[in-house]
Amino acid sequence: LIPNPTAYINKVAREVLNTLYYSEKDSIPAFNVLHYTLEDVDGVSAKGGGNGNVSIFYSTRHIQKSFANNDTARVDFETRGVLLHELTHAFQLEPHGIGSYGTNKTNWCFIEGMADAVRVANDGFHGEKDRPKGGSYKNGYRYTGYFLAWIQQTKDPNFLRKFNRTAIELETWSWDAAIQKCLGKQYTIDALWHEYQIAMGDIKQ
Repeated sequence: LIPNPTAYINKVAREVLNTLYYSEKDSIPAFNVLHYTLEDVDGVSAKGGGNGNVSIFYSTRHIQKSFANNDTARVDFETRGVLLHELTHAFQLEPHGIGSYGTNKTNWCFIEGMADAVRVANDGFHGEKDRPKGGSYKNGYRYTGYFLAWIQQTKDPNFLRKFNRTAIELETWSWDAAIQKCLGKQYTIDALWHEYQIAMGDIKQ
């Protein structure tokens, strides 16, 4: 299905970079080597490593599920979507002053939410069909990702680039501080979430 994996990965990497940054002159984390492996394990995919040396595994069990009914188009769509998410982890910036991914839920939510936001922004999900209803922007993954992508679609076409950069611009990162840095002092994260929920039809007012 993917005869040239290197070209395929490079193409998706450029899509991720274009979503997170304006140009190569931006503060992009070093990324020198990628170890990409297919593994017979549970789960879907995960990124590991750092400091320019990144590893990503992709579960052959997940691929097999996607290949039900010999649906090659579904495999390609899912593989690209998963790669958009994992390569975002390799290229995105990490929030300052709030602990690490493993110790702070806000940090975790930013990291996973941005990865799915990049996936949404690049048509890596099945639109409204894959959007979770209700919940909270603090739930991470698609809950946060669809919300951040909606902000970009409705408030500022460069929002994801700006939001990514708040991770290094703010000494102590927070949702409201990041939103106001990107959109202005008149915005709060809770008010935006409420507006999003109404716009999506999840709540009436």
